[in-house]
Amino acid sequence: MRSVIQRVSFASVTINQQLHSRIEKGLLVLLGIEDADTDEDVQWLASKICQMRIFDDEHGVMNLSVKDVGGNILLVSQFTLHASTKKGNRPSYIRASKPPIAIPLYEKMITQLEQELGHKIETGVFGADMKVELLNDGPVTIVIDSKAKE
Repeated sequence: MRSVIQRVSFASVTINQQLHSRIEKGLLVLLGIEDADTDEDVQWLASKICQMRIFDDEHGVMNLSVKDVGGNILLVSQFTLHASTKKGNRPSYIRASKPPIAIPLYEKMITQLEQELGHKIETGVFGADMKVELLNDGPVTIVIDSKAKE
């Protein structure tokens, strides 16, 4: 499971020119799922996202989590995070899971993030053509891969 986490002042998802979801201060999480991903990856990544200390404390030091600051999460599925660019100029998405595998894991991630955070999160729509707007705060952008736990 691969994610791009961005600390945002706001983020939103628009589908068919209609606002679908929006958050204020918090995290925009782009999530890519591959066939090798399991419930363990979901649990590990959700915990990491909610506990990562990337918000400023009263001294301007990144020492607080999204949970600590009462922030929100907007989760968006993004199969292109598993693009392979090794050969040629057209990315291959062969590692990205197809919907029968990816959708249940995406739904488990929603549930796990809500449990970790202690309140409802916002989401995109799996497989939809989404327009994602955000104001990256910092900028702070972190890439996490559950298969490369660094």
